[in-house]
Formats: sequence, C-alpha cells, structure tokens
Amino acid sequence: MAEMGDSITFLGTAGARFVVARQLLASGGAWLSLGNTKILFDPGPGCLAQATKRKLDPAGLDAIILSHRHLDHSGDINIMIEAMTDSGTRKRGSVLVPADALREDSVIFSYLQSYPLDIEFLNEGGSYLVNDVSVATPVRHRHPVETYGFVFRTPRHTFSWITDTRYFEDLARHYTGDLLILNVVRLSSDMQLDHLSLPEAKLIIEELRPRTAIITHFGMTMLQARPREVAWKLSAETGVQVIAAGDGMTFDLAQLK
Repeated sequence: MAEMGDSITFLGTAGARFVVARQLLASGGAWLSLGNTKILFDPGPGCLAQATKRKLDPAGLDAIILSHRHLDHSGDINIMIEAMTDSGTRKRGSVLVPADALREDSVIFSYLQSYPLDIEFLNEGGSYLVNDVSVATPVRHRHPVETYGFVFRTPRHTFSWITDTRYFEDLARHYTGDLLILNVVRLSSDMQLDHLSLPEAKLIIEELRPRTAIITHFGMTMLQARPREVAWKLSAETGVQVIAAGDGMTFDLAQLK
C-alpha cells in the first residue's frame, strides 16, 4: 500500500460532563491517520457512531490509546476494541492505557482484554511504538486519575497533545513539535478544577510557539464563548495560528509546511 500523509480527524470536541451528557458537541475522541498507521485516541461516548459516519473503519485500527479512565474519554473503548478485532475473531491491534484503567472498576471488560494483540500500560517518561509511529508520555498530568499527555513522532512530523490536567509550571517544556493540540475546558481559571483554562493555554502557546495550535475538548464556558472566535483572538494575541477544532474536522499535517 502506498504511504499516505499524516492527518487528525476530530470525532468529537466535547470536554465536560454537561456538554457530553447533553451532546451539545460530539464526544468521540480523535482518529489519527499517520501514514499507513491508524490510531484511535480517547474513544469517548459516541465514538463508533462518529467514526462510521465518516467512513472510518475500526477494523483497520492499529492501536487505541487512552489518556485516562474518565467516561468522556473512555465511554466507547469496549465497542471500539470489539470493532478493531472483528468481535474477537482476529487478534490484532494494541491498546495503550494507564494502569489504573484496568484496576478496580476496569474500563475494559475482562472478556475483551484478550482480544487485542497486547495491552500496554502507560508510564511517566514512557516510549511506545505503533508500526513506524513513536508515542511518548513525557510527564504525568495533574488530574484526579492517572493521566498522560502525548508526543507523537512519525517519519514526517512531530506533534503533541496536552490532555486534561491542572496547569503546572513545567508542563509546557515536556511537549514539542510543529503542531500542539490542547484540551481547553474552561474559559477562565478555576483552581478547583484540574483542567486547563484559556489563559493557561495562552501561556503554553506563547512558551512553545508551535507553527499551529489546535484547541479542543470544550466545556460549557468555552462553548458559550464560541471557540472559533476565541481561537481568532488567541491567534492575534500570540502570533501563532490557533484553530478551534470542530466535530468531524480533519487537519492535514502537510499544512504545517
């Protein structure tokens, strides 16, 4: 098969319980098409429906990656494992999850745990390989459950995804690449919530200065502020191209050149 480029399809951009429960935005995670490697990232509720709606075949997945066990990220992980493995008739694909996702109240049903080729546990400073794509988890995030952000390296591009976390001083330095994706749940800072706010996202973007930043995983306050307008203002303030992800949006990393 001829090698293709790298792209990210946002199956859903919802990022808080009210937005997910009311489906004000879809909550399906993201589909990474990296050359001939297909990775599903954070398959929240509705992931299967969103993927099939966009003619993305789960049976072609090479891996499923879960940043943490919370329902808005993991709601469809069981059906996606079953779909990836043709209901267990083909032992294939890898699943990468934090260890606490498989402890008490495992988010993956026990009968499904033998379906993939392997289940790997994520660790701080870890490095993993899915075909020719390397995946790093440089630092554990500050969140109520075990959570990691990611640096993806393909033969063509490097990009980072800062998932759910409370802001902390050394957060930004762990991430690199021409593209930075950030989960930005809150419009303003709230120290009671372990999620990034818009002012904190701005600090990170100004420190890292990627070619492009994409904000996603919006809570109610971000949704009410209109993410596209927020992204335009953030672009003007930082001098970095900032894009607000939309449900079903595909970003081709070739644009970074």
